[in-house]
Amino acid sequence: MSSRSAAIALTLLLGAVAGYAQDYNGPPPPKADVPYLLHAENLVETEHAVAQPEDRKKQTAHVIPGAASPVRTPLAEPIFILLSENLPPQNMQLYQMTVNKKTGNRETVFPKKPGKRTPRPKHLTFKRVNDNVYWIEVNEVLDNGQYCLTPKGADDVFCFEIY
Repeated sequence: MSSRSAAIALTLLLGAVAGYAQDYNGPPPPKADVPYLLHAENLVETEHAVAQPEDRKKQTAHVIPGAASPVRTPLAEPIFILLSENLPPQNMQLYQMTVNKKTGNRETVFPKKPGKRTPRPKHLTFKRVNDNVYWIEVNEVLDNGQYCLTPKGADDVFCFEIY
């Protein structure tokens, strides 16, 4: 396939995906301000938790109890549907979590002095599909593991696992 043909195919594919988001006619989320994973025609509620900040020598860990989320998806680029009342979708950030081998809990660790090892949120896009319903799409391939969506500056997290 020539590079021109590949570029045309990619443009058509991206246009189809964008059109699907704008024409979303699936079920509305049952709860407001909770992201739901989109699995075909089904919405799967993410695990809601409150991350507990844990002060350490040179870092702060945000800890979630348990080694794994009960909410699982095989999709490496998941899509979420959010009915927004008080939670602006543009404030959402997605982070990968690690499992602390000593405690068995999930955590994301931020150094007290930002630098190269500071976790970076994954790339997301946001599209309004109707009224206060939003399509949130991960724009990079995610590895298997634990993840959480969190509003900027909040301790609320919405967790899931990619397997």
